[in-house]
Amino acid sequence: MSGLLIRWLILTAAIMAASFFLAGIEVSGFFSAFFAAAILGMLNAVLRPALLLLTLPLNILTLGLFTFVINALLLMMASGVIGGFHIRGFWSALGGSLVISLVSWALTSLVSDQGKMEVIVLKKRGDRWQ
Repeated sequence: MSGLLIRWLILTAAIMAASFFLAGIEVSGFFSAFFAAAILGMLNAVLRPALLLLTLPLNILTLGLFTFVINALLLMMASGVIGGFHIRGFWSALGGSLVISLVSWALTSLVSDQGKMEVIVLKKRGDRWQ
């Protein structure tokens, strides 16, 4: 359960970072980003797999880059539900989906499924690192 909460907070931080870096995304406060992360997480769990399956040929043609368009559409859907979370247009949503994906990936890669920080320690033994 703590891993889910930490990932939720990571997505909240990613939304806040997107609103900081992009002028087209506005978040009125932490709780707006927190609830936007909840809605975005639910949309990603329910609609994203179906959308990826329906757009599979287009996704293959674009080498997976159409996934960012799907993420942008889901981000726009989340902004329609949350009052303090506004996106001005599709291009802002596309840029936001890129920023949110990068920040979320970078922070989530540090957290295990149990919600603990993971660090890999390498030691050199002879010619090899283990």
